[in-house]
Amino acid sequence: MRRWILLGVATLVALAVWTVVFAAGTLEGWWRQPLAPRGDPAAFAAAADAMIAAESTGNLALTLIEDGRPVHERFASAGAPVDRDTLFQVASLSKWITAFGVMTLVDAGRIDLDAPVDTYLKRWKLPASQFDNRQVTVRRVLSHTAGLTDGLGYGGFAPGKPIQPLVASLTRASDASPGADGAVKVGLQPGAGWKYSGGGYALLQLLIEDVTGEPFEAYMRRAVLDPLGMTRSTFLLSEPGPGNVAEIYGPGRTRAIHYRFTATAAASLYTSAADLTRFIAAHRPGPDGAPAGRGVLAPPALAEMRRPHASQYGADIWGLGLVLYAPNEAGEFIVGHDGNNFPAINTSARFDPASGDGIVVLETGDDLLATRLAGEWVFWRTGNVDNLTVLMEVKQTLVVLAVGLAVILLGAGMVGWRLRGRRR
Repeated sequence: MRRWILLGVATLVALAVWTVVFAAGTLEGWWRQPLAPRGDPAAFAAAADAMIAAESTGNLALTLIEDGRPVHERFASAGAPVDRDTLFQVASLSKWITAFGVMTLVDAGRIDLDAPVDTYLKRWKLPASQFDNRQVTVRRVLSHTAGLTDGLGYGGFAPGKPIQPLVASLTRASDASPGADGAVKVGLQPGAGWKYSGGGYALLQLLIEDVTGEPFEAYMRRAVLDPLGMTRSTFLLSEPGPGNVAEIYGPGRTRAIHYRFTATAAASLYTSAADLTRFIAAHRPGPDGAPAGRGVLAPPALAEMRRPHASQYGADIWGLGLVLYAPNEAGEFIVGHDGNNFPAINTSARFDPASGDGIVVLETGDDLLATRLAGEWVFWRTGNVDNLTVLMEVKQTLVVLAVGLAVILLGAGMVGWRLRGRRR
């Protein structure tokens, strides 16, 4: 009996040790190889170019940034050529620039981050809930900690179809992505945890309009885009639109529908690699003595956006309108945002606020290529695994974990079989 007890204890210990070591190794990147040798930007650029050549099936624009300046560019296209000024629809990456716009109103004293969002809304209010809606603050909406349970994701409207008015979309979005509730409402205790809410950014779109008295696109152009030199970028593509707009491809290089959106703040910024490079550069002092924020936002507001405001499983993951991807080895995080939309729009922007180094990848044709490239840059740059890389690889990670557990159990079973044979 003593041998069986020892076998059981040893098996449980082995299972626990394997689980802990494997989980730690996965999160810390112990058995992951960087795309290129660390500290060698030319090697990383070459490796990224090779990855694009092998995997890009649509349109793609890549920019690598050092100290706020573009140092390497790569473009690929399945159709009309793209370049640094080509406009891509960037899906949820739009939220980062929208948050920047909200913070201009905070800087100007026109809104308070910790005031209830309903304070500033004139045309629509959050529906009554079992929770105190006054705890749904601007800060919590920006950081996805407001308890909103819409689950949006927007699918958009096909050409020729009417676009739903913003107020009606907040009540229930008719273009909600599959599986999303679509109604912007408080379904969880505000401040109790993180839950992604595209509807919260539609709410911020309404807030900007109600506070300023201007259409969202007009305010963002006047207060953010033009002052930062993002002169080609727009939240509202006119008809006919400007030239040099990237075609949207689905899998297999099939041409895809160009959808339009009600919640432009959440899902429909059109921007270029060059404009996003300017946006990233504006987060640090310029070479000509220009201040961080370029006078559009004060440096303390930029720092507040990068400060952790939400966590999951003990890891800091979100600031105000931007994602905290991984520690940057300088006391802060690699920050930025990603975007995905059906059938295969994928966009990524990351930068290190300590150095001004970054990466921009805008692409159509693959639903994860931009995010994977940006994740490779984060690991190459810091030695830390990007949070989205962990999520993308969770299925294969669980398979390897399960195989290891099965091997341990099989080994324990074989030992037990031998012990049983000896007793006979």
